[in-house]
Amino acid sequence: MKRRDFIKKAGISGVAVTGVAAPAIVHAKTSLKWKMVTTWPKNFPVLGTGANQLASLITDMTDRRIKVKVYGAGELVPAFEVFDAVSRGTAEMGHGAAYYWKGKIEEAQFFSTVPFGMNAQEMTAWLYHGGGMKLWEETYAPFGVLPAAAGNSTVQMAGWFNKEINNVNDLKGLKMRIPGLGGEVLKRAGGTPVNLPGGELFTSLKTGAIDATEWVGPYNDLAFGLYKAAKYYYYPGWHEPGTTLEAIINKKAFDTLDKDLQIIVRNACKMVNQEMSTEYTAKNNAALDTLVNKHKVDVRKLPDDVLTKLKSLSNDVVTELAGKNAAAKKIYKSYDKFRKQVAAWHEISEKIYYNIR
Repeated sequence: MKRRDFIKKAGISGVAVTGVAAPAIVHAKTSLKWKMVTTWPKNFPVLGTGANQLASLITDMTDRRIKVKVYGAGELVPAFEVFDAVSRGTAEMGHGAAYYWKGKIEEAQFFSTVPFGMNAQEMTAWLYHGGGMKLWEETYAPFGVLPAAAGNSTVQMAGWFNKEINNVNDLKGLKMRIPGLGGEVLKRAGGTPVNLPGGELFTSLKTGAIDATEWVGPYNDLAFGLYKAAKYYYYPGWHEPGTTLEAIINKKAFDTLDKDLQIIVRNACKMVNQEMSTEYTAKNNAALDTLVNKHKVDVRKLPDDVLTKLKSLSNDVVTELAGKNAAAKKIYKSYDKFRKQVAAWHEISEKIYYNIR
């Protein structure tokens, strides 16, 4: 009996004194329960399901050492309070877009999208190979938040309108849901930008509370049924040529993780970032076909003079933002340098190939 007690206390496995094999000792894994709050409607295609996918990847890849539960917009906190919730530690993670926090960190908009700026491929390259991610982390550091690219909408549509846009004057007095720098550009063109969460778009457009709205592209717009609330569907998405969506992580929670878990969380974000871009590319074309051929949507290109005016105003808006403070200047300098370099390369690679194929 004394020998058995010694073996048990010492944790020695093997063959017991009776000759029967003793069971191996199993160590229980510590499981962390994380909350992820999002700016998207619960389970909304691609955006909401992208957040779900990120949560599932982290949960599965860590072998449930981190269990992530997703809360849609309004379930735990309102859509536009996600950043504050993660900063406070109310939730360990969030999923949204940096331009939603412009009232708190104006220069953060450079990490989501810039009108007439870089597309999805170029943005991701800047973030991970052009110094953008380091600047992003510096920007969020004072708030105790760690950012990661976790999705991209690719080039969006210009939006849904209940009035025709035939010239620049048609933008005057236009009340449109449009966030970020694009909203400021519309304001300077004489319109009124409105910032609304996705779940309120259809009703606002249908009731006339707004005259127009942009959302994402054909796949998401079809899911929201926006074709039932507006007459005209305009392109191109000058305001959001490749919007980076973000996962934000409470820095204290992240720092408590073992190194292997930190690596898993970061790489899960990268996987979702790539997956979302490819999913939009695959599904937008089929959704556009449905909108045009089944629902008879009137798809139109914005007039050239309108795009020219918007581009001129965009240059003013972006330049002014870059001069707001030292941080904004530093970020834009990096962004603009990379944009010019990659544009020169894409001029003789991607662009020329699109034109000849």
